[in-house]
Amino acid sequence: MDGLTVAALDATLYTGGMSTNANPYKYLARKPGSNYKQLFIKDRWISARTLYGKYVRDEEPMTLEEIAADYDLPLEAVKEAIAYCQSNPPEIAQDYAREEARMEATGMNDPNYDGRPKLLTAQEIARLRKL
Repeated sequence: MDGLTVAALDATLYTGGMSTNANPYKYLARKPGSNYKQLFIKDRWISARTLYGKYVRDEEPMTLEEIAADYDLPLEAVKEAIAYCQSNPPEIAQDYAREEARMEATGMNDPNYDGRPKLLTAQEIARLRKL
């Protein structure tokens, strides 16, 4: 293999088989080292879903301009994050389901939760990683 082929193979492995050119976003990307699959604002690592939540919340929703000012982001970045979330990407629902399963497994959803998560067995951890 030549150097270009090896570099392309490395990039494919790093991005989980997705071409690095497949990201149509200027401001959004996967967070390096994160278990989350949803997209974040590059170099600031604020989830797009966090910004979207500020925009669509029932009580005192924020305008795009307010969100941009509050997070010191370009307005275009906020618009891109909102559009991404409005497209209903499956990775946001998958991240949410994984987080809920983890909270359920560790007892965090229990009404009597005392702040100490239940220790998980190796089998439970393996099951959660597959989600």
